[in-house]
Amino acid sequence: MIIPVAIAVCALLGVVFLLAALRSFWRHRALAGAANGIAGVLLIAVAAVFALLAAGLHSYHRLSAEQDVGEIAFSALGPQSFRASLRYSSAKADAGETFELRGDEWQIDARVLKWRAFANVLGFDTLYRLERLSGRYRNIDDERNAPRTVFELAPEQVIDIWLLARRYRESLPWVDALYGSATYLPMADGARYAITVSASGLVARPSNEAARDATGGWR
Repeated sequence: MIIPVAIAVCALLGVVFLLAALRSFWRHRALAGAANGIAGVLLIAVAAVFALLAAGLHSYHRLSAEQDVGEIAFSALGPQSFRASLRYSSAKADAGETFELRGDEWQIDARVLKWRAFANVLGFDTLYRLERLSGRYRNIDDERNAPRTVFELAPEQVIDIWLLARRYRESLPWVDALYGSATYLPMADGARYAITVSASGLVARPSNEAARDATGGWR
């Protein structure tokens, strides 16, 4: 991507200007030294901003065609209570996480960030990031009054790319679209689902007989 190149160029130029500033001060050329010093500090600050942006983008995964996100499996703990084991497909992610969900259904949410064509040429691919995993109740009264379970899947970021893109959308012509996507299906003992994502959003499909039985008459 172009961001690492921009970081390296700005940082290198910043160091060059700072060295030039020291040389100017050594030769008692205060004005030239101050100018070079200011330029060096500004370039290093720009490199730092690019580095923070890169860190924010790093929490998203590249997305081209439909691809695997992971798999989620359930084991019953009691009435409307399940242990959910979420395994990620990404090699960068941890092997998996385990959660206790309340309800009849599970829901997973993600953010999708799409760039315009000219940004794709520069190496910016469509990105996604998983946000939340939660339990749902079929009955609306249970949904309002029963215990809720919601878990965050995304790490905290110093710079939130999503919020920046939303806030300055009109000033960022290379952003094509950004939207939330969610999918939900029934929880059942022994059920396992495969989770995929494409540019149109998240999709979950049964991957064993228990999950197919759970979704067979689901509505």
